Amino acid sequence: MSNEAAVAQNRTASPAPASLGSAAAPLGYLALGLTLLAFGLLSTGVLNGAGVKDAGSLALFVGGVTLFVSGLLEFRGGSAATGTAFLALGAFWVTWAQAAPAGKDATGLFLLLWALLALTLTLAHWSGGDLVRGVYALFTVALVLLAVSTLGGNETVGKAAGWVAAAAGLLAWYSATSALAGGAWGRVSLPVR
Repeated sequence: MSNEAAVAQNRTASPAPASLGSAAAPLGYLALGLTLLAFGLLSTGVLNGAGVKDAGSLALFVGGVTLFVSGLLEFRGGSAATGTAFLALGAFWVTWAQAAPAGKDATGLFLLLWALLALTLTLAHWSGGDLVRGVYALFTVALVLLAVSTLGGNETVGKAAGWVAAAAGLLAWYSATSALAGGAWGRVSLPVR
């Protein structure tokens, strides 16, 4: 058997990786996952001397720029829902990273408006699988909790929001990892669906 025939046979024998959309979707979900994980953990206060603003560069470049580029590629690949999600979330992270300090009412309103966007993304991805739907649903909850924390000055609710955001980040990271590595090690990863 020639080398080319062996490669072709291996391709057909291995299970296809789980799909999150076009080829840019795993990159977008990795960027979203890492940004949400950092944002969430820094919101919890679990790291002494670190806060949410310490994730500014990560939010700007990984969350903002990478998600924006992934969104454009998703649109090019024909995925309006994922393209919209990545472009909008890229705008969210750029705004979050670059925003001047605002009053609690303005910040709370900002978070509530983005929670509406996250709710829209949850509904738009309803048939996209449990993990992807879970990412957006948990992000919605995290944004609502952060808004309540900001408007009410309740630090405990803010820490709870951080844990919810971190859970959303882990789901996004796992979704992307599963899609990229599905079947690569001869084992089946947990399903993305």
